[in-house]
Amino acid sequence: MVATPDRDSAEAELTPRRQRRRPKRRELLCPAHPEQRIEGNGKKYFLHLLSAEELQQRGMASKTARLVIQAHPVLVLSNEWLEELFCPQCGGSRWCHITKHDPVEHSVRWAPRHLWEQVAHVDPIEANPTVSQYTRREARRHNQKRLDNKRFYD
Repeated sequence: MVATPDRDSAEAELTPRRQRRRPKRRELLCPAHPEQRIEGNGKKYFLHLLSAEELQQRGMASKTARLVIQAHPVLVLSNEWLEELFCPQCGGSRWCHITKHDPVEHSVRWAPRHLWEQVAHVDPIEANPTVSQYTRREARRHNQKRLDNKRFYD
């Protein structure tokens, strides 16, 4: 049986069109190279706020900020964090301060050192106490150079 063009168009109108909905990935762009997409799958270090002034700097009214800090002495921001991201054009990983505006749109900037003070349980100045000095020295070993300015290990 041969289908007529009228019958095919009528069936197409009656059956709803199935569309696959893919979840959109977050668009993170390098601050140094705005056209380059950067990737990160490391741990997120969420920012903690302890004072009403820090909330006011983020655009909250002073009275509301005081009420929020009274209710929650430590406020964890779920839309701001620090994360290590890799840029292929820069050729390395850098720590970035990410602000989430909606599920897909984020703003990315290089993380200033003072933001680490707002992250709990992390001190970027002190080394990890669980790592031995031998391990630290061996990790830096590949960067050592000889007297003729060539590397020992290539």
